[in-house]
Amino acid sequence: MRAVDGSEPIVVSDVPEPTAGPGEVIIDVAAAGVNRADLLQRAGNYPPPPGASNILGLEVSGTVSALGAGVTGWEIGDEVCALLAGGGYAERVAVPSEQVMPVPRGVDLVSAAALPEVACTVMSNVVMTGRLAPGELFLVHGGSSGIGTHAIQLARALGCRVATTARTDEKLARAKELGADVLINYASDDFTDRVREEGGADVILDIMGAKYLSANVAALATNGRLVIIGMQGGVKAELNIGALMAKRASVIGTTLRSRPTTGGPDSKAAVVTETVARTWPLIESGDIVPVIDSTFPLADVEAAHARLTSGDAIGKVLLTI
Repeated sequence: MRAVDGSEPIVVSDVPEPTAGPGEVIIDVAAAGVNRADLLQRAGNYPPPPGASNILGLEVSGTVSALGAGVTGWEIGDEVCALLAGGGYAERVAVPSEQVMPVPRGVDLVSAAALPEVACTVMSNVVMTGRLAPGELFLVHGGSSGIGTHAIQLARALGCRVATTARTDEKLARAKELGADVLINYASDDFTDRVREEGGADVILDIMGAKYLSANVAALATNGRLVIIGMQGGVKAELNIGALMAKRASVIGTTLRSRPTTGGPDSKAAVVTETVARTWPLIESGDIVPVIDSTFPLADVEAAHARLTSGDAIGKVLLTI
């Protein structure tokens, strides 16, 4: 499933069957997650990494149907979900075995497609990079998004206080149900002032980028960490170095898609391993649940993209294959 740019309809077409190379597994896809990265790629603003499929889709769930040479730990018929560099909007996909995860107990196969991207993004950025610790105040922007709904639950499970922003009271009510303590309607409230009233944020997970940079730094506590994972609000902004130094704070920018599969603590393999070890038990205990806004058949992918673009979704949008 490809699109040249955002002005053209997505085309569903036949392509050659993927084959399992060394270290890869083939997954017969049950469902695929729809992410803002897909919208950016469709618009020509987020090309896949070199060597990755140009078919949209960064996460899937499904059943293992073939194993490449050297693969261990997986068997044909296993129900899994996986983090991808591309290729998820398809009936089958080839995935490095290190990026494959078991479906957590208690989660159905379709719903499992809502987990890989958000769980790995939150674990890698909030815990592994941001070093969020029990008792700290965590601020996540866009608390009703797929990442936001997951991040709220994980931070709460880690024993943290959680602040979040959203643009409607309905979205904030859902965030409260998931465990958020400080609810900020960014259409009417200044999030910096609200977070300062709580003593400042120890970790901020930001999807806005340039637009929020100064306000985020102002909202940090001493020794706070701002982790930027998105650029919805632009790519260039002025940074007050003095304010950053006065707080001994950090500003960190990261991405997940372009990381190498293996090769150290910042690899996708390391992120997947940490996510399964630390997040999967919380899902299986019910402390974290996948939050799914809506599900569309693959043929209705335009409607799925429209739902995500609208900004009205609460949680993940999925495609069923």
